[in-house]
Amino acid sequence: MEIGTMGIGRKLAEYLYLRKRDPNEPQTQWMKYMHGINRISILMFLAALIIIILKLFVFKKR
Repeated sequence: MEIGTMGIGRKLAEYLYLRKRDPNEPQTQWMKYMHGINRISILMFLAALIIIILKLFVFKKR
């Protein structure tokens, strides 16, 4: 793994899908775990956002 500003920028571009991931880099088991945890956290964030929106606009207290 490259360390420095170019390495960080490259990883950020891959994460944001601005640049394709290196196909020669091996897919490790830890990477699969990380992606699974990221999916769970995104789903929890979206669920919380929906609940907040519902509480603000649908279930208003007068």
